[in-house]
Amino acid sequence: MTDSADEPTVVFRGGTVWTGTGRTHALAVRGGRVHALGDAALIGDRTAEIDLAGGFLMPAFGDGHAHPVLGGLERQGPPVAGLASVAEIVEAVRVYAEAHPDVPWIVGAGYDPTLAPDGVYDARWLDAAVPDRPVVLRAGDYHAVWCNSAALARAGVEDSTVEGIVRSPLGTLREWAACDLVLRLIPPGLTDLGAAVRHAYAAYAAAGVTWVQDAWVDLDSGFADAYLANPGLRVALALRADPDHWRDQLPLFRAERERVATDLVSGHTVKFFTDGVIETETAALLSPYAHSCGHGTPVWPRAELLAAAAAVDAAGFQLHLHAIGDAGVRLALDAVEHATAVNPPRDRRPVITHVQLVDPADVPRFRELGVIANLQPYWAQLDPAQTELTIPRLGPDRAAAQYPIRTLTATTRVSFGSDWPVDSLKPLEGVQVAMTRQTLSGDPPGGWVPAERVDGETALACYTAGTAYQAFAEHERGTLAVGRQADLALLSEDPTTAGRPADVAVLGTWLAGRRIWG
Repeated sequence: MTDSADEPTVVFRGGTVWTGTGRTHALAVRGGRVHALGDAALIGDRTAEIDLAGGFLMPAFGDGHAHPVLGGLERQGPPVAGLASVAEIVEAVRVYAEAHPDVPWIVGAGYDPTLAPDGVYDARWLDAAVPDRPVVLRAGDYHAVWCNSAALARAGVEDSTVEGIVRSPLGTLREWAACDLVLRLIPPGLTDLGAAVRHAYAAYAAAGVTWVQDAWVDLDSGFADAYLANPGLRVALALRADPDHWRDQLPLFRAERERVATDLVSGHTVKFFTDGVIETETAALLSPYAHSCGHGTPVWPRAELLAAAAAVDAAGFQLHLHAIGDAGVRLALDAVEHATAVNPPRDRRPVITHVQLVDPADVPRFRELGVIANLQPYWAQLDPAQTELTIPRLGPDRAAAQYPIRTLTATTRVSFGSDWPVDSLKPLEGVQVAMTRQTLSGDPPGGWVPAERVDGETALACYTAGTAYQAFAEHERGTLAVGRQADLALLSEDPTTAGRPADVAVLGTWLAGRRIWG
């Protein structure tokens, strides 16, 4: 750390400074790093002084699992996210198509999968709005696609029985084997990836976030180049491994890791999908779904996943495994265990993300294997996706075992993430749900599975120290100490004591001492 006398020094005072390990009253920043804390911060000359006005200065938030480019892209097609009915979605598509007569494909994302029975959407509903061009809409959970008949015909699946495709004339495709049949046909150049990245940066900065794990980057997606061309926040890329092509991908992953390495962008993580989601009955369960005999759909054959995880780990990458169902979580743990057993010891920090259901026998394995549980606390609420799609598929006993946040924070390292744009990117909303196990409107009274609530400081730590540890940056960020990078968020009040943390305002965000919001 440079400490020359002519460097500008900025002093923050007049409120509470939460360091992640305690509280003090002042902080000084010099050269993009924390220079002093407490009384020591008030000694000496300063270039500027920032009055906290009774606010709460803290380490900036991180997001341990999200899809920033996809979130930005939702603004570029028909605006279907947040609409409350199928009719509204169809009308939005019709209006967009009429306003863009020269666009060869109508592509959008973010529709609510709970608006149609069992999440199954009919191609004919979109045909009524756009009969002459392909229409492809991605569900808000990004595990299903709704197409019109023209899109299905382009993919040659009008009457297909390919796994994951609901037979025509319905137009719902589920999981990658089915979705990719259409998604891979979308012509390039329909979207502005740079604009999507810039929108994502702005949204994250306004929420107090300075580091994000982009948890799904395909080598041919153009996402990496968009990040490199538009520096803004700290972004870690997770390159997606394909079950059918991972051996060919591995040398490309190595090359990409070297190509993207900058001060703000890294590519040392590889993403695996072990299963799907409960809402489409593609999450892998140890016991059958309620009212059916199916156990879900593992994305990888077990032997192939273990071999791929070991090879990726041997190449020095961090494993990042999507696992929703209890069987998916067990398979992910098995993959980590295998990689650990066959490769030499090293600082791996594997991540298993979502962790919606965990068999109690598998909880100790997270700590034993050094696995980080990356959880989405905003999901731990009784929203329509839970009441209409998830709980009926799990039954009451398994439904009450979802999102064991307190159990996991008591036994292993935990980081928090949003999975944005699947749900809100605002960490303070996640903090409130983690503390209450209620919707933001306060339902149900007393909370849903209240035994899994956590206190406010634990929730903040999962978003700060937890995500910094996931990023191999705990000695640089996540807590405030002399010499650490000055990634800061200024809040209007202490969210751990606020009546509604979600209503606490983010007044400023700093990246390495440079104000990027507020």
